[in-house]
Amino acid sequence: MSYDHVKLLHMACAGISIALFLLRAGSGLAGISWRRWKLLTILPHVNDTVLLTAAITMAFWGGVAPWAHPWLGAKVLALLAYIGLGSVALREEQTAARRWVYSGLALATVSYIVGAAVTKSASIGLF
Repeated sequence: MSYDHVKLLHMACAGISIALFLLRAGSGLAGISWRRWKLLTILPHVNDTVLLTAAITMAFWGGVAPWAHPWLGAKVLALLAYIGLGSVALREEQTAARRWVYSGLALATVSYIVGAAVTKSASIGLF
């Protein structure tokens, strides 16, 4: 498998991860218990493991440490924020209003992550 194949796998898994978050968050906001579908409780973890493995593989093969490039370090920090915000957004005990807010913040964060990856800039070309 070449670097380009791993990068393509990483990008595909990122898209799947975002789609699965949208599906789970949207279902929760619509009052549908997505947890009753085993696939929606397992697949995100499997996909995110492949996503992270591909990212680590690219960094290793490319000889790049996350803090070697500001945009890459910013992506790592934003990923931690996305995980936290997303997990709060998906909690059943949250009110609908809080789910909306945390879902929106999680999506804004993941949008930043994609923007930083595309532009290879921590400022995503805004300044």
